[in-house]
Amino acid sequence: MRGDERLGPRNGQGGGGRRRATIHDVAQLAGVSRQTVSRAVNDKGEIDPGTKERVLEAARVLDYRPSRFARGLVRKGTVTVGLVIPDLMNPFFPEVAAGVLEAAELRGWQVVVWDSRTDEAREREALDVLSHQADAVVGYFKNEDDVLARRLGGVPLVLLERGPQRTRFGAVGIDVAGGMEQGVAHLVRAGHRRIGMLDGERSEVPGERREAFLSEMRRHGLAVDDSWVVLCPEQSVAGGEAGAEQLLRVRPEVSAVVGFNDLIAVGAMRAARGRGRGLRVPDDLAVLGFDGLSLGELVEPALTTLHIDKRRLGRLAVEQVARLRAGEEPLSGGDAWVIPELVVRASA
Repeated sequence: MRGDERLGPRNGQGGGGRRRATIHDVAQLAGVSRQTVSRAVNDKGEIDPGTKERVLEAARVLDYRPSRFARGLVRKGTVTVGLVIPDLMNPFFPEVAAGVLEAAELRGWQVVVWDSRTDEAREREALDVLSHQADAVVGYFKNEDDVLARRLGGVPLVLLERGPQRTRFGAVGIDVAGGMEQGVAHLVRAGHRRIGMLDGERSEVPGERREAFLSEMRRHGLAVDDSWVVLCPEQSVAGGEAGAEQLLRVRPEVSAVVGFNDLIAVGAMRAARGRGRGLRVPDDLAVLGFDGLSLGELVEPALTTLHIDKRRLGRLAVEQVARLRAGEEPLSGGDAWVIPELVVRASA
């Protein structure tokens, strides 16, 4: 580009109402890498003056606004990662957070935790704040990719439990299909043919766990329709108890239940024994959980579950952040997945 040429907005990005420019936009407009953009806007010095001016001009044209807070941290050699968790009262998520904290500490990074309470508006609020206070963000989000991109600008993002094939951002997924294959096969081997599910996602569109359950039921040639799946009011023991009571009313012949998570599965065991039913677990109703919480070892009977290495999930997310910050391709395929492991105990 000649020195007297001005960089203009492209793809309709000029004018009001445009999406927030990202570091990728600046890099593309200036014809440089993301690392070069980072060096230029952070005034690192090891960059050709002409290239630096071209990058800064592109940033001005696109109104690119990197985090002032993050720039200060970079100069001090400190990296801050924002961690967005949907429900800190659910024991699954603190274990994931522990994995993030452990891996970040090993790198000398600090972590800021935000509880979104499974609320999309709070997610967007978290992104607005963290886009100016963090060098990268890791977390669980219901908002779509386009919304996340607009809110975060150029801040690297790693999504938890949204498989790499389902997002353009860095991601760490759980092989739900592989886990459900193990769980349903275990129940079928035990002689169960009338299997229901207690889903924790209140959506008419099947989520990943419900979809995997339905697929495995069909694969085994077992009867399955909407009456075999109950949407629990919440992802908790109480929610599982309410959902199981409904399932037992609609499908009293059910002989096994798959819980969306361990909390719901424990609620199903309470429902089986309560309200005059007196069902025995697993003799009358087998119960399978999903997540592998330590709680499953404490209930009676102990809960059979599909165990997820939650700390590894968090550690992989930090590895993804490190790769993105270094300008490398994020992990993909099997390297970016955590595979559930069937843990057989007394409940199924």
